[in-house]
Amino acid sequence: MKGKESSGISLIYEKFEKMIEFFEVFVLSISVFAMASLVIANVIARTFFRSIYFAEEITELFTILITFVGVSYAVRKARHIRMGAFFDAAPFKLQKIMIFIICTVSAVVMFLMASYAYSYMDQARVMSHVTPALRLPYWMFLVVIPFGFFFAGIQYIRTIIKNITEREVWLSPEQQGEYEVEELQQLAEEYEELADEMAGELSKELDEKENNKTDDSNEEKKTE
Repeated sequence: MKGKESSGISLIYEKFEKMIEFFEVFVLSISVFAMASLVIANVIARTFFRSIYFAEEITELFTILITFVGVSYAVRKARHIRMGAFFDAAPFKLQKIMIFIICTVSAVVMFLMASYAYSYMDQARVMSHVTPALRLPYWMFLVVIPFGFFFAGIQYIRTIIKNITEREVWLSPEQQGEYEVEELQQLAEEYEELADEMAGELSKELDEKENNKTDDSNEEKKTE
């Protein structure tokens, strides 16, 4: 029973994580596309007609979304900026200790920043700050900031758990080593598969040519 309950909880947790990742990717993709489209449209409107008066505010909203939703996604995929020269040169045991220290400190900082961001957002809500053009409540622009920091802290906690349960050093819950190295390894495997396919095709062509030659020689012998 306990095994079934733990497997059920892990399945629910994995589905929840996939939903969060899908949400992050969706928000980042839509925000980048919408912000680029709005900036281009504003340039065209300003050149030929008049500028879109709310373009700056909406661009600020998309910038906040991309920045703070991207924080959690970057930690999840180990795409955040790292000073990895000393870490990569360190022995395995020291790397393991360092990753625990880095993730613990980073998680604490993320949760503190989430708390401060929530206080700032709540202060803006209480003081009824509004945007100058659209007159929208300004706290609505800030609501994503505490969530971004909070989920980034969760990803650091997941990294700590991953490094406890796994022997290897994991930079994030989903990234073990340097992503450049892993991408190069994937490319190398793809090229190896392609080379094997080409070698197989060449060997088939050579076999067919040899078979044709033997057939031609046999026919010549028969005619003689």
